Amino acid sequence: MHKRKIGSLSVSAVGLGCMNMSSGYGKGDDAVSKQLLNEAIDVGYTFFDTAQVYGSGHNEELIGESISSRRNEYILASKCGLSRDGISGDPDGIIESCHNSLKKLRTDVIDLYYLHRVDPNIPIEESTGALSKLVEQGKVREIGLSEVCSENLRRAHAVHPIAALQSEYSLWSRTPERGILDVCDELGVTMVPFSPLGRAFLTGKAADVTQLTENDLRCTIARPRFEPEAFKKNSELLTPFAEIAQQNNCSMAQLALAWLLHRRNDVPIPGTKHIEFMKENAGASEITLSDETVAQLNELINEDTITGNRYNDMRMAEADAERD
Repeated sequence: MHKRKIGSLSVSAVGLGCMNMSSGYGKGDDAVSKQLLNEAIDVGYTFFDTAQVYGSGHNEELIGESISSRRNEYILASKCGLSRDGISGDPDGIIESCHNSLKKLRTDVIDLYYLHRVDPNIPIEESTGALSKLVEQGKVREIGLSEVCSENLRRAHAVHPIAALQSEYSLWSRTPERGILDVCDELGVTMVPFSPLGRAFLTGKAADVTQLTENDLRCTIARPRFEPEAFKKNSELLTPFAEIAQQNNCSMAQLALAWLLHRRNDVPIPGTKHIEFMKENAGASEITLSDETVAQLNELINEDTITGNRYNDMRMAEADAERD
């Protein structure tokens, strides 16, 4: 895969979201996940994304056990500030979380360390200051934020350069287009889209809530678009979407990722626990879409043509990114 920049870091154009191997979409298989992580490096992934909250530490431990012996072959991102207990941007807690993650990941340094969510009770400047201290100590190389609004990105960037902003961004989730993409371009911050495949909807392989397990995110916080009536209506868009994919000699998943890669700066991180999907997603980096195809996709799938919010009402109300 060709490379892109995140601050001082050079990463594969498509990264690997590792959460699915430990939580969010049903139980993973550690043996398969270990094989997947190693094969991902072999096929060209050099950017791996995890967080302390994924599987309550299981995901970081899995990565440490699986590929720490190949540490010089990949760029590692993790996150702090979100746990089963909730959101916390407490500076001391950030420092402690980093130390714990370093142990689980079996590494001396985390290349990119994010504040996973903004704590409404602690100024973003204080949380960013703790991240900056970790850089000074050599425990972190670059810092990032996740799911923040433009104002908080600017405030944090004034304390310490922010290398990356992670937000949900895909054809059917366009929140970053309300303003923060422009701020990222202005400040030199790389957009790292998570859920770039619409929680598998854009692959054509998803199902509505009646066919999913109760602990699946699509049955909980991301439920609105997967309710049977909404899902049925949304799925009508997939027929023309599949036709566009066929016209471009790619899969639906690859088309969705190529749409993001068209910006030339973004680094999407599709997550999976399936080796075949990991390899399929990597192929998106080789696809170049015409401006006409991008315009066609923009008209076909966007937040005006999709039924349902990306999160349930409670999560939408507390999402800092929705303030833009």
